[in-house]
Amino acid sequence: MLMAGFRGLAVEATDTVAVDISERHLGGVVLFDYHVPANSPVRNIESPEQVGALVASLQSLAPTPLLVAIDQEGGRVSRLKESFGFPPTVSAQYLGEIDDLSLTFSEAAATAATLAGLGINLNLAPVVDLNTNPANPVIGGLERSFSADPAVVEAHALEVIGAHGEVGALTALKHFPGHGSSTADSHLGFVDVTDTWTSEELLPYQGIIAAGQADMVMTAHVFNEALDPHVPATLSNATISGLLRGELGYQGVVISDDMQMGAITEHYGFETAVEAAILAGVDILVFANNSVYEEDAIARAISFILDLVGSGRVSEARIDESYERIITLKRSL
Repeated sequence: MLMAGFRGLAVEATDTVAVDISERHLGGVVLFDYHVPANSPVRNIESPEQVGALVASLQSLAPTPLLVAIDQEGGRVSRLKESFGFPPTVSAQYLGEIDDLSLTFSEAAATAATLAGLGINLNLAPVVDLNTNPANPVIGGLERSFSADPAVVEAHALEVIGAHGEVGALTALKHFPGHGSSTADSHLGFVDVTDTWTSEELLPYQGIIAAGQADMVMTAHVFNEALDPHVPATLSNATISGLLRGELGYQGVVISDDMQMGAITEHYGFETAVEAAILAGVDILVFANNSVYEEDAIARAISFILDLVGSGRVSEARIDESYERIITLKRSL
């Protein structure tokens, strides 16, 4: 139920991430090309050969095969850059504007083949946010959305998903229930979309879920008073268990956006956020360690979740639900 980011171009058996995997049964890792806390270009990616070796060494430590994730959306949000020896990519906005589904499939197929060749089995893409605010600093402004038209977004997202599926790679729809209309960046702090969000932003999710093509759904740390007057989506039972699972009928894995982003950490303590996310229905909690670097985040989270179950605040049945969803997804790899 946990996914972690870490520092290092290679991994040694004594490294924290190695111990988290081999002894604490960490279920997933996420790779980055830049170490934000230290403002350093040295993180996990140097070359194709190095990344392939890193992924293989991580998997060799794992009692249960890891989800190895990356944000390889294309364009501005690409961790595997040309400067490291990887193929060039284009943005979702570029593909949406051309609106040629065969081109989107071929671009996604090239990305998927790169990931599969490295052993990376989860692309944290496609973005299915609507480009309703082109000036949005974290979606439209970075050309991460295919279109403001939900039908265009859905059609192109399905091509991306299909291309990855052909090589056995998983994808994650993001950012539920919609980040495209926001005027602020949830990496930095509180983001309220109450006055800008519309139910139209749910349409790509609805269509892709109905088609049985959603491997994973990633939550957004956006606050929407119309959906939950108290907490942002990642911590909201009404939004995840009620809207996503209930109304939209989604039964698969829900993964959080990074739990260390400002929208969460500036307003909720570590333990409060972990408990609320689990009770809301999140299956995998991501600690990317790339806004802040907390080397003990996984150990702390595991200890606290055990306490939650031991005290009865979270039921064993709730943990079992997430376990079954995650293992079912891993069996598909």
